[in-house]
Order: sequence, then C-alpha cells, then structure tokens
Amino acid sequence: MKIGNPLDKALGVGARTDAAQSATNAGKTSSTDEPVGQSAKVTLSAASSFLGANDGVVDAAKVSRVKEAIDNGTYQVNPEVIADKLISNAKELLQGRQG
Repeated sequence: MKIGNPLDKALGVGARTDAAQSATNAGKTSSTDEPVGQSAKVTLSAASSFLGANDGVVDAAKVSRVKEAIDNGTYQVNPEVIADKLISNAKELLQGRQG
C-alpha cells in the first residue's frame, strides 16, 4: 500500500524546485546562535503527555510482521473494526465538545 496520490508526483504537486526553495530561504539566516524570540517558543499542555503515554515503545516484531504481510499481499484489513473505532472516536470527540 502506498500513501499519496500518484497524480501529485506526475503534476509536481508537493515537489519544490530549487528556485522555489531559494525564494523560501531568502532573507533567512542559517545561524542557530541567535536567541529565540518569545513567539518561537513551544509549550506543551498536560494533555500532550497523555498522547505520548506509550513512551515510544514500539513492538518491532509486530511492525515486521505487518510489513511482511503488506509486502506479500497477504495483509487483511478488517473494515468492521476500523468503522467501529472511527465511530467510537467521533463519539468521544462530540462528547468532549458538549461537556
């Protein structure tokens, strides 16, 4: 399974030419020695720690099995489970807005 639209590549969507990159970088400094302004600082909410609760733990064996199944063309998608989780997530979001 490939992510993205093959037409994007053919039409050059998302690809940056050297001229466009130069225009984007014009006027920018490459030095990181300058102090960071207040508007450039990032703060994370308490909710953000919940999103990273797995502490970056990845089941490498499972990733390998899924990758192999995709490569072999044997990966089976269960649309019912996906639909149930999408509906559940939508309900949670709606309840959060109402409450």
